[in-house]
Amino acid sequence: MTRELLIGTYTERLPHVDGHADGVLSARFDGTRLSEPVVAARVQNPSWLAVSPDGTAVYAVSETEPDGRIVAFARSSDGTLTELGSASSGGPSPAHLVVHPSRPLLVAGTYGGGTVSVFALREDGSLAERTAFVQHEGSGPEPSRQDGPHVHQLSIDPVTGDVVVVDLGLGEVRWYALTDDGRLTLRPDVTVVLGSAGPRHLAFDADGRHAVLVNELDSSVDVLRRDGDRFVRVQSTSTRGDAASGDNLPAAVCISASGRTVLVSNRGDDTIAVFAFDRDASRLSLVDVVEVGGRAPRDLVIAPDGDRVLAACQDSDEVAVFAFDDASRTLRPLGRTSIPTPVRLAFV
Repeated sequence: MTRELLIGTYTERLPHVDGHADGVLSARFDGTRLSEPVVAARVQNPSWLAVSPDGTAVYAVSETEPDGRIVAFARSSDGTLTELGSASSGGPSPAHLVVHPSRPLLVAGTYGGGTVSVFALREDGSLAERTAFVQHEGSGPEPSRQDGPHVHQLSIDPVTGDVVVVDLGLGEVRWYALTDDGRLTLRPDVTVVLGSAGPRHLAFDADGRHAVLVNELDSSVDVLRRDGDRFVRVQSTSTRGDAASGDNLPAAVCISASGRTVLVSNRGDDTIAVFAFDRDASRLSLVDVVEVGGRAPRDLVIAPDGDRVLAACQDSDEVAVFAFDDASRTLRPLGRTSIPTPVRLAFV
């Protein structure tokens, strides 16, 4: 089945990336390759995208300084994006946003500012008032990367409905209770402290009992297990093979629908780490480390049919496609498509 894929990119050269795309891109995925991408919306550095549950609205960060933007789009049945407006992200360099799965709310976070904002959404998908704003304070133990708060990812706890904030700069994962009207209240007793590991991205298992967290600064991945109304860290293991050397910065983590397989992208090694996940034991075991064939794999997604994996290779301007067998936990290269500075991959 052919599916639409929206691609977040960088459009300008920044200290960490040579961006040269033209905005949000759109392509069709046929199971092997992507079609020639087209510009769906001209946005400055739309490095992260989120799609509403019904696919009728799309949201993009504009990763800029000294203040970033959150941009809302209506998506028509033919895939056309029409801008509905934008709002300040509440700080520099917004890095992530997420649409609440069942409430008309959007949560956005800034890497440069260490802030979290909640926006109400109107019926047409446009941004309404900002209902909550949180400024993280403090720093972490690694001065070169943790000089202040750096919110890197947001998600919604599938059991409690809390907003989960991964802050690389503080070295913490924080849970915030979210009210129906979009207010946030920190639950300090459930904060998970990772320190110099540098937590970057978290994925919830479909069982609701586990989450897997990838750490950027020490190339590790952790298993978090729900214990009552909080999570505890029960395992930490490397994302790299025994022969790996040199600098490496993991980026993305995803879990197969069955919960059998966990995948992590490694920038530097330019690989995908494949783990077997034992839910009963709450443990990961490294099965394989697969070369991506491109440089700096950022986002890593399992296609909706469950048998393909796509990796956005930011620094080599391509999206790599793999056949994925969840039963045997294997990845087989199928091809690569030229895409300028791809960062985020979002199926619609």
